[in-house]
Amino acid sequence: MTTADDLADSLTIDTTTPREAAQGTWVGGSIAGHTFRVLVFEDHAESEDYELGTSRITKLWLRRQADRQVVAEFDRGWDLKPTTDAAREIVGFLSAGIAEHTFGK
Repeated sequence: MTTADDLADSLTIDTTTPREAAQGTWVGGSIAGHTFRVLVFEDHAESEDYELGTSRITKLWLRRQADRQVVAEFDRGWDLKPTTDAAREIVGFLSAGIAEHTFGK
């Protein structure tokens, strides 16, 4: 099991790109041997079904770098629930703090 400190130490954010046509910010980077990309919002989604828990994430894509296998994908609902323990931990970690990191609240 990976600790939150281990995940935080491995987190690298490569891109933070506000969307031009709508609200939200794309955030991409790497964490614990995985590449990720999320669409995160400053406020919660109008419909709870569109948001990953209470994370303010409406889209998430996670790929294991070793074999380039997509191990989780969320697009206003699960397309692919996390397929490994590491993927579950990373999704939980990103859900817990990427919005706060991006927007400072």
